[in-house]
Amino acid sequence: MTSRVATLIGLSAILMWSLLAVMTVATGTIPPFQLAAMTFAIGALAAAVGWIVRPQAVRALRQPPLVWAVGVGGLFGYHALYFLALRLAPPAEAGLLNYLWPLLIVLFSSLLPGERLKLHHLAGALLGLAGTVLLFTGNGAAIERAYLPGLAAAFVAAFVWASYSVLSRRLSAVPTDAVAGFCFVTALLAAAVHVLIEPTVWPDDALQWTSIVALGIGPVGAAFYAWDIGMKRGDIRVLGAASYATPLLSTAFLIVAGYARPSTALAVAALLIAGGGLLAAKDMLKRG
Repeated sequence: MTSRVATLIGLSAILMWSLLAVMTVATGTIPPFQLAAMTFAIGALAAAVGWIVRPQAVRALRQPPLVWAVGVGGLFGYHALYFLALRLAPPAEAGLLNYLWPLLIVLFSSLLPGERLKLHHLAGALLGLAGTVLLFTGNGAAIERAYLPGLAAAFVAAFVWASYSVLSRRLSAVPTDAVAGFCFVTALLAAAVHVLIEPTVWPDDALQWTSIVALGIGPVGAAFYAWDIGMKRGDIRVLGAASYATPLLSTAFLIVAGYARPSTALAVAALLIAGGGLLAAKDMLKRG
């Protein structure tokens, strides 16, 4: 698999994650950790079904403790912190800090063997950051002292996800099939937290069940496998900068679904984020 193909596969994860918000809204009032447990379990099972025709893939689960710590720590650690941030701070402010992770991925990539951070990579990431700030502040985001614990959780979550993504590159010898194991353990941990702190709320209708299954197969399933391939074999700097498209596309899908309204801030943010992504991907586009 070439770096270009792996990068394109990684970009598909960004598209799937942009559907996360609108699909989550469609699940109704299911508590976050219960939803995480259900969707991560579906994501793990969806991958395990493929092992029927590829029984050798089960061997991918035989990994040293360090690999499991990185995988489970990244998936469960990030989502636990992000859910906590959404509980303790408004979504706009929490999202603004959380979306530092694309910039952190671009910066952390310079520490990898054989990687070199160029000026246009950094400029593209900063343009994406500017667009994301405008996207949230244009919707009236503001920081208050009472929200500091939640904002701190969102800030740490950004570092957790960026670290997990870049460390995946260092663990490139670990097969992507191992992600199914990480998802399964994450589902168990999310279920345990749910039992301790949340009431259980089951879906009321077919739309909610369909949304949960779709989440498990897509944004909380296939997206992690695609991201793993992109991080391990693709252009990590391009993927980091392009990740800023996630909140933009997410907002666009919410508008289409009738959950949000278009604005001038959104249009300008689109130009900044798209321009930053194209600038960061300049080398890949030239090769194409």
